[in-house]
Formats: sequence, structure tokens, C-alpha cells
Amino acid sequence: MQICVVGSGYVGLVTGVCMAEVGHTVTCVDNNLQKIKNLHDGILPIYEPGLEKLVKRNVEHQRLFFTTDLATAANASDAVFIAVGTPQGEDGSADLQYVLGVAKDIGKHAMRNLLVIVKSTVPVGTCDLVDQALKAELTARKSNLILTVASNPEFLKEGTAIDDFMKPDRIVVGVKSKEAEELFREMYKPFITDDPGKLFIMDHYSSELTKYGANAMLATRISFMNEMSRLCDIVGANIDNIRLGMGADPRIGKKFLYSGPGYGGSCFPKDVQALIKTGERHGTKLEVLAAVSKTNELQKHYVFKKIKDHFGNLSGKKIAIWGLAFKPGTDDVREAPAITIVEELIKNGAQVAAHDPEGTPNFKQEVGDLKGLTYVETAYDALKQADALVLITEWPEYKRPNWQKAKELLRTAVVFDLRNQYSLDDLNKEGFHYECVGRPDSKSRKNKT
Repeated sequence: MQICVVGSGYVGLVTGVCMAEVGHTVTCVDNNLQKIKNLHDGILPIYEPGLEKLVKRNVEHQRLFFTTDLATAANASDAVFIAVGTPQGEDGSADLQYVLGVAKDIGKHAMRNLLVIVKSTVPVGTCDLVDQALKAELTARKSNLILTVASNPEFLKEGTAIDDFMKPDRIVVGVKSKEAEELFREMYKPFITDDPGKLFIMDHYSSELTKYGANAMLATRISFMNEMSRLCDIVGANIDNIRLGMGADPRIGKKFLYSGPGYGGSCFPKDVQALIKTGERHGTKLEVLAAVSKTNELQKHYVFKKIKDHFGNLSGKKIAIWGLAFKPGTDDVREAPAITIVEELIKNGAQVAAHDPEGTPNFKQEVGDLKGLTYVETAYDALKQADALVLITEWPEYKRPNWQKAKELLRTAVVFDLRNQYSLDDLNKEGFHYECVGRPDSKSRKNKT
């Protein structure tokens, strides 16, 4: 098939590359000329494991192309994906200006019947708005073309996006015609040969809401476990034991039951807020999700308070930070817990030395010039004469540190493990003061004696 993907950011680029990888001919369109030039040269706008290799291979095999010319690309295609950003507006709702802008451009320039697929994460009812925008342009042109709108939300996890697309656990599409359904079945056939039942055909509204519902459910699980971890700290329970006990129940399952410093990234915070605003627009208050969002913000400040309470006064203290991205395997720092923690440390007078394998450039751009914040080349560089190490993002290279080397570099042997990655007994044997989230640690052990 001939496919056009409008938007060469995270969703659009992964979609285009993976479609090309199974043999479709794909043209990715973006209005950013420099981005298109970079992609032609093999320079990607994002970090995603495996993506660069696939881009280069499919460009070489002439299955993947990049352009700023939407009209030509769309009219050479059977289907056009809209995969542009839907940033959070000032009131928390999704900003649809880019999605609707692309729809208007398609309506202006289409010279053939097309399936227009909304891939961007959008509120329920957006396909109706896209349909209206397309029809308005066709009416203005007095055109009888048929531009069919469909919903096809993405379910990609940053850090594993290629596998998620190539080996999907489900593909959700919302259609209004049998013709659109058949086109989707042909398009996605290479991805579901092992199980055609992975393709879920439904109406537009259900498809749009499935994406938000999935992300909101995962965010809810994270916030619930973080609330439980705070209670564990108070009563002396162990959140790891609770996680294992809960996860053994097949009705609950084992995934997304880990406590930590709160969720972040481009999806969960934005999508939870957008779903709350969707409810408000339709006259219903989503109380659970409002609490989820509030709990997530509380958790970021709660883990910072652990650091502050230990020292009492942070003025003049140097804190080493391991991890700035919101999760390992990505350079995405949007809404990352590290932003809140670093800013609070600086505001309270601390000096911060930060390390991240991929996220440093984006973190610099996100927080701007913070006096007292420096970035280092290696994880161990951050520890030099620091008063504490704070693990925020569980990158693989942080999993098994040389604690003897770390102790020699640190000014005081203190570790705040915000991902519950290390062992209290191991750190105590090495002479460290160790604090974590919702598990027994040096502080709770000291309080018992």
C-alpha cells in the first residue's frame, strides 16, 4: 500500500518506519524543513532504541521517504495518517489546532478519495471535527471527493516502541464503513498474522476513548501504589511485599504496581488532564482521575521531602542525581519527576550534579539555566564530593554500581533510591545511609531502635 504519515515526531516516525518495514511504501510529511533535511541525512529528532537503524534501512530500500509537500504525498497514497502533536492547553484540555490544520490542508489539496486516519491522541469526538474540516474544504472547492475519517490510536511505550508496533498486543480502529474496515485489515495484516483477533474494529467514539482510558488506568495504578507506599512508610509495611501479594491476584495482575517518584512523560499527565476536561465539557466530573493527578504531584514533592528531612538544611549541600528522563530507554523529560526534584533542591539552596545517558539535552531545554545545576559526562562524575546520591530514573547502567567506588567519591555515604532498586542490607554493609519509597530503610530501622 501507499501510505502518507503527516507528522514526523515520535508517533508519526515510528508509525511510518514500521509500516515501511513490512513492505508498505511510506512518505512522512512534516512542515519543519530542517527536520526533513535531518531525516534525509539519518539524523533523528528523537531517541528510540532501534529506530535509527530501521530508518536508514528503509530509506536505502526506497520504502521510506520524507518531504514537506503534503499535497503530492497525500495524492500518491491510499491512506493518510494524521500524527501531529496534541499539546496540553492552558486549561488542561488537548489542543487540536495541529490536527485540524492538517485536516484542512488535506481537504484543500486532495485530488482522489482517501482514508484519513487520526493517529494522534485526541479527545472523543475529534473524528467528527476532522470530518467537518474536510467537508468544509471540499464544499468550498465544490468537490465530490470522498474523504473517509477513521480513528486508529497508538499504544506505544517509549523505549520499546518498535516492538510495540511490530508485535502489537492489540490494534484499535474506529470506522464507519466496511470499505475502511477492509483497508485497515489489509494494511495491518503483516502485524497480526499470528492472531487476526488482535485487530479490534469499533466506532469512532469508542476508539478515541479507548486510548485515553488505557493511559488513565495505568496512571491510576501508579498513583494508587504511590499512595500505598506513603502509608507503608508510616506504618512500617513493605510495598514490595504488598505488590507481590496484590499481583498474584489474576484480576489485578503484576504490571504497573511499582512505587516511585511519580509518573511523567508525554502521555500520562497530558492524557489524564485531557480526559478530566472532556468529562467537564460533557457535564460529568471524573473524581477518580482528579485524585490520580493530584496524587502524582504529591508524590514528586513527597520524595523530595525525604531528602530535605534527612539534611534539615540543604543550603550548601551537593546532591548527585542519576536519571533525568521520565523513564529509561528514552530522552523524553516532559513532566519528568526529576524536574520537580531538581528545582526544589535548587530552590532550597543545594548544588546539583546530574547525569542521564540520553535525556540531558532535553532537560537543559526544559528547565533552562538553573544556577547551581551542572551536568556531568558519567554517573560517577556526579558523585564527586556530593553529600548524597538520588536515583530518579532506573537506567540499566545504574543497576549495579560499584558501591566502594561510590563511597570514595561521595562526601557523605547517603543514597536515596526513588525506584526501590537497591538493597537495604547491601547498602548498610557498605556503610551507607539508605532511604527508599515504601520499604524498610535506614530511617525506619533507626526509628525502631
